[in-house]
Amino acid sequence: MSDKANVRNLRLHVVILAAGKGTRMRSKLPKVLHPVAGRSMLARVLDVAELLNPVSIRVVIGFEAAAIQAACSRPHVNWVVQAQQLGTGHAVACAVADLQGVGDATTPNDRVLVLYGDVPLLSVSVLAPLIVAAQASALGVLSTQVDDPTGYGRIIRDAAGNMVAIREHRDASADELDVNEINTGILIARLGDLAAWLPQLAPHNAQGELYLTDIVGLARAEHKAITTRMEPDPLLVTGINDRWALAEMERAWQLRQAQRLALSGTTLVDPSRVDIRGEVVSGLDNLIDVNVVLEGVVTLGCNVIIESHCVLRNVTLGDGVRVRAFSHLDGAQLAAGVEVGPFARLRPGTHLAANSRVGNFVEIKASRIGAGSKINHLSYVGDTTMGADCNVGAGTITCNYDGANKHQTLIGDAVFVGSSTQLVAPVQVGDGATIGAGSTITHDVPAGHLAIARARQMNRAGWQRPKKKPK
Repeated sequence: MSDKANVRNLRLHVVILAAGKGTRMRSKLPKVLHPVAGRSMLARVLDVAELLNPVSIRVVIGFEAAAIQAACSRPHVNWVVQAQQLGTGHAVACAVADLQGVGDATTPNDRVLVLYGDVPLLSVSVLAPLIVAAQASALGVLSTQVDDPTGYGRIIRDAAGNMVAIREHRDASADELDVNEINTGILIARLGDLAAWLPQLAPHNAQGELYLTDIVGLARAEHKAITTRMEPDPLLVTGINDRWALAEMERAWQLRQAQRLALSGTTLVDPSRVDIRGEVVSGLDNLIDVNVVLEGVVTLGCNVIIESHCVLRNVTLGDGVRVRAFSHLDGAQLAAGVEVGPFARLRPGTHLAANSRVGNFVEIKASRIGAGSKINHLSYVGDTTMGADCNVGAGTITCNYDGANKHQTLIGDAVFVGSSTQLVAPVQVGDGATIGAGSTITHDVPAGHLAIARARQMNRAGWQRPKKKPK
């Protein structure tokens, strides 16, 4: 995304329409809260609105208003409730009335930019040119061209190419239906003009609603200047009406994300089977296998290999890291040369130093593992600081929770922990210590000592197993 848009001498107010139920989504969840690439559509639109550096942001809500406010709570957003959904013109009128009711001084340079909460792939690079182009006009309209304009409002132009109307699909004539330049719904207008036009809207259409697009005719009747800008990439201004459209947008966006990643120097075994639900910063010569999900902020060094069916969320991987199949990493930092998995789980607060190894069915949480240390099999390590060159046997558990509080386990360098060991925290194991397999360690182990803590074995000759009683 580009930097914040700065338009000289312009006071911008953003209005985002998000009041509709979205009946075609067939969901109890408000349409604008359905996610694209891991984040709700409205959250994405709000991100872009904030980057425009506006004087104010107003979101018009109606259906499940409280749920939307809770999900997208932001300190600088003003929420406007549209009690009855009477069309886009009525929704904007509610926002403008709220804006004027604040009592802030306005100037001829105050503009209102109307966006939609179900257009999730907007960017500053799409909106800034419209804002700039419309500085000298009363009204600016953003359009695009699509192969199939069914259902969209058409941009109607005269012989000179000037826009004269926006005709909704239900109200268009046969000739107008052939037009493939469509209205995106996004527009910018002078606040004073918009406030004058909105009360003049009337429901003279098939829907019986107040169409915001009718302000085009009102502007022309007053001989006000109208600017149009055509966005060349329809995907960036496409709205979502049903779950199939949502799925199609997700796939299209993911393919673009994958393309960017590939062109930056990463090999994708199958670009259609990689999901990027956040921001990926990738070095050179990395390889990502199929069915990998990258969420949040993921930073990859060089020569990183991520095998199939892995989920990485908010992680940093150093050069030469290998994440084997079916591993889940969340909030972890891996230094150069680390190998993880398969079937490993790294939870938040995990730091693996260079060339350490975490194997299959190992879970680590809030722990620092030293350089060259190995935890290869079927173990849980939590709230632990481990030194370098340790070897932890299969089935080892750091018992960090006493039912009320978490406690620390401290393990020095070059410690050998035998299989099926329980380290009951708080406990400390000194450098070079060895712990015998099957031990339950409840006291500190000094450096260089052997610790064995298990019950004495007893063998009884002639012992008979219990037998089932006859029925």
